[in-house]
Amino acid sequence: MRELRSEIRELLREMVLIPALSGYEERMACYLSEAVAPFVSEVTSDSLGNVIARIDGRDSEGPRVMVFAHMDQLGFVVRKVSPSGLIQIERLGGIPEKVLPGLRVTVISEAGSEFPGVIGVKSHHATKVEEKYIVTPYSELYVDLGASSAEEVESWGVEVGNPVVYEPRFTALHGDRVSATSVDDRGGCAVLVKLAEYFGSHPPDSTLYLVGTVQEEFNLRGAMVAANQIQPHAAISLDIFISCDTPDLAERSSLKLGGGPVMGMYTFHGRGTLNGTIPHPALVRLFQAASRSGDIPLQRSANLGSLTDSSYVQLVNSGVPCIDLGFATRYTHTPVEVCDLADLEALYSLLVAGLSSVGPDFDFSRRPVPTSLGSE
Repeated sequence: MRELRSEIRELLREMVLIPALSGYEERMACYLSEAVAPFVSEVTSDSLGNVIARIDGRDSEGPRVMVFAHMDQLGFVVRKVSPSGLIQIERLGGIPEKVLPGLRVTVISEAGSEFPGVIGVKSHHATKVEEKYIVTPYSELYVDLGASSAEEVESWGVEVGNPVVYEPRFTALHGDRVSATSVDDRGGCAVLVKLAEYFGSHPPDSTLYLVGTVQEEFNLRGAMVAANQIQPHAAISLDIFISCDTPDLAERSSLKLGGGPVMGMYTFHGRGTLNGTIPHPALVRLFQAASRSGDIPLQRSANLGSLTDSSYVQLVNSGVPCIDLGFATRYTHTPVEVCDLADLEALYSLLVAGLSSVGPDFDFSRRPVPTSLGSE
C-alpha cells in the first residue's frame, strides 16, 4: 500500500504544479487525458473542456456511473495594467482576501508563458497603527511583475483577462501530509487516475465514466454539461471537505486529517448560489457497506457554506442520484492547503469497493416500497 500512496503523492505533486484557472484548464486537461488514456476504452473532450474517460463494463445492461473531480482552480484575471506596469486584478472564485498581501503569484500570458509576481503590500514602516488590522479588499491590491511600464507588460503578452494564480507549489510536510496550492481538487483528480488504472484491468459490471470537469470554481458549470452527455444512472463527486482539527474550527465538526475519506450528508451554500446536495440514500447505503466490508474508516460531513458540482448534476433530466465523497483539507482556498495522502488512498479503496458492487441489479430506488402497497 505504501507504493500506492507514493504513486498518489507523485500524481498530486505533478498536478498541483500545473496552473489551471477556471476557464483556462487546457494544460490540466491534456495531463489528465494522457494519464488515463492507457487504461480506458475511450477519452473525449467536449466543447467546454471537460475530459470524459469511459471504461466499458462487463455487462451491457449495467448502469452508467459518473465519477468526477474538477480540474480547475480559483484565482484572478488581469483587470487593468497601470501606466507604471502594476497589474490590478479581478477575483475568480472564493478568494480569502486576508491571505493576499505579500503573496507570490503567477501571471500567464496570451501565449501561455508564465511570469512570477507578487501582490504588493504597503511597506510596514509606512503603515499607520489603525491600518495594521484591516483586511485590504482585493480590488485595492496589485500585482508587481517587476515591470516599469504598461508597454513593457504588454510586450510580454500580458493582457486584460489573462489568468493569475497562486504560485504553484507542493511541499512535503511530516509523514504523509502535504501542502499545496490546489489540493482542491487535484487530490480528486489523482484518485480518478488510480481508478482508471484499476478498473482498466478489472472492469466493473457497470459502465464507468471518469470525468475531469471544468469551471467548478466559476459557479459549477462544467459537470452539468458532462452529465447531460453521459446521462448517468448515478454520479459521485470527489472533492475536498473542511478539516476542523485546528483550534479555530474545533467546534464546527469532527472532521480531521488522517480520519479516512469523507461522505457528504448535507451541503448548502447559503450565499448567492442557493444550492447544495443531500445524498441519495441508495448511494449512502452503498458506501457505508463498502466502508464496512473493506474496514475503511468513513467520516461524515454536514456543512453549511459550501457546495460541489453534484448540486447541479443531480438536476439533470429527470434527476440523477448523487453523493459527495472526498477528503478532509485544511486551509481551503488558500495557497497552503493541507491534506493527508492516507485519506486519498483510503478514498480510492472505498471507491473501488463500492463501484465494484454496482451492476444491473443495483437498486437506485430512493426508499423501499412497502410490500402492502397495491395488494388487495
